[in-house]
Amino acid sequence: MLLDDYTTKLLSLCCKMTDLLAEGITVVENVYKNREPVPHMKAIYFITPTKKSVDGLIDDFISKSSSRYKAAYVYFTDFCPDNLFNKIKSSCAKSIRRCKEINISFFPYESRVFTLNVPDAFYRCYSPTLAKTKDKDAVMQVMAEQIVTLCATLDENPGVRYKSGPSDKAYRLAELVEKNLENYYKTDEKSQIKAKTHSQLIIIDRGFDPVSTVLHELTFQAMAYDVLPIENDTYKYKTEGKEREAILEEDDELWVKIRHQHIADVIEEIPKLFKEASSKRKAAEGKVSMSALTQLMKKMPLYRKEISRQVIHLNLAEDCMSKFKSNIERLCKAEQDLALGTDVEGQKVKDSMRVLLPVLLNKSHESYDKIRAILLYIFSTNGTTQENLDKLIQNVQIQSDSDMIRNWKYLDVPVISSSAAQQHKYPRRDRSSEETYQLSRWTPVIKDVMEDAIENKLDSKDWPYCSQCPPTWNGSGVVSARQKPKGSYKEERRSSARLIIFVIGGITYSEMRSAYEVSQAYKSCEVVIGSTHILTPKRLLDEVKSLSKPKDMVYIKDE
Repeated sequence: MLLDDYTTKLLSLCCKMTDLLAEGITVVENVYKNREPVPHMKAIYFITPTKKSVDGLIDDFISKSSSRYKAAYVYFTDFCPDNLFNKIKSSCAKSIRRCKEINISFFPYESRVFTLNVPDAFYRCYSPTLAKTKDKDAVMQVMAEQIVTLCATLDENPGVRYKSGPSDKAYRLAELVEKNLENYYKTDEKSQIKAKTHSQLIIIDRGFDPVSTVLHELTFQAMAYDVLPIENDTYKYKTEGKEREAILEEDDELWVKIRHQHIADVIEEIPKLFKEASSKRKAAEGKVSMSALTQLMKKMPLYRKEISRQVIHLNLAEDCMSKFKSNIERLCKAEQDLALGTDVEGQKVKDSMRVLLPVLLNKSHESYDKIRAILLYIFSTNGTTQENLDKLIQNVQIQSDSDMIRNWKYLDVPVISSSAAQQHKYPRRDRSSEETYQLSRWTPVIKDVMEDAIENKLDSKDWPYCSQCPPTWNGSGVVSARQKPKGSYKEERRSSARLIIFVIGGITYSEMRSAYEVSQAYKSCEVVIGSTHILTPKRLLDEVKSLSKPKDMVYIKDE
């Protein structure tokens, strides 16, 4: 099997090498690299329709006598442009047994989360230096095409909506997605979906909820990625004096079970699981019969795996807690009060500056944390005065990082208050009856949007449809047989509806968690959330800072 860089990452998110071996694939290689010929074997090419990947394919069959493989089965992730297709046809058509476009131009990051392969989308969508260039249009088109491949993979032709606002980004992307969906289902002969399916796709701009991007979250996954140096989902830790690494992934059942729990619950739960595992083992060891010993030997690897995962997550939770106790605990109360505008007792915060000052005066807080607190203060007051902002930047000595604050204006978030800059805030749902930890009272705005969409409470003036005929969508999220679009392609299709949310410019781990919580609460609707990439507060602040730099000075971290 031959892969390029993109499909290598895509495949690694979907399966393991052992899964490929089970399907009879013995070798996986990079199409760009020089390889030893294996002329008696057939090769599967799973590649992107780009010049570089197509050239790698053609080079393998440049002449019949020196072909690297017996034959090629080519699968493209996306639509192959005519010029590349013709190049293949004229160079090595005889060696190709099959050539197919499979439309999967997105990364399935988690069971309800997808990302697009556009690491520089934040800069290209929001930087003022690109405001008048074709670059912005090009990135929008790429994003639209990738979102359509997600819809095609899910067998959906959703009603497309967007959040109307001061910027037209969400509207432009929604229009492009709608147009591309129309073209895709017109030309895809196999698909029986011609009319709209009973699903919604809602497109939102990142400036819609700035608070959730900078707040310290205390649920396990969001907290770990925020306060610990986890890179590429890899957590490094020490146990028994040795350096070890663990990948935080969907295959880890314990991680999936506890990642959305509050850190206080995780710290309680893991030791309980340890006890359970050791009592299971003792119970098994207590039976001395030959068959019991045989059973125990079979189960030993499972016990070992179970306990090693518990050790990993206990280490992870303890690392989070040590950061929490040293610094974050003091920050959280101030952050929650600023974000919500009310204190723990539900009393209105009269003077936000009095909440902010102790954070800024505390010498143990690092500058990133102080910048996050200043931003929460600015968001809570819908902008501040130029004089006040200059004073804050000077007093905290963050002149070199001041663009982390000032550049939010490019996301249409008011930094300097003015009557023109009033941001229309989303009306929040009343959650006073829900049980929460005092330091975790904030709920991401996107969760309200998901629930309102499912309950059919989104105002169509603020959330217009792009499509001519939006599908029937009722409170329960279930469409009746009579209302089903005529093109309904499978009578036995699941009765639940789908809500797909796409945010331009990154999603947070707390927003990802919301998709799982809402899907769990509303059994009739499955929520899927995606974006250009996944954000941590630090990464976002670095990206916001880079917006005012010229393009050639911006280092884009590849996902």
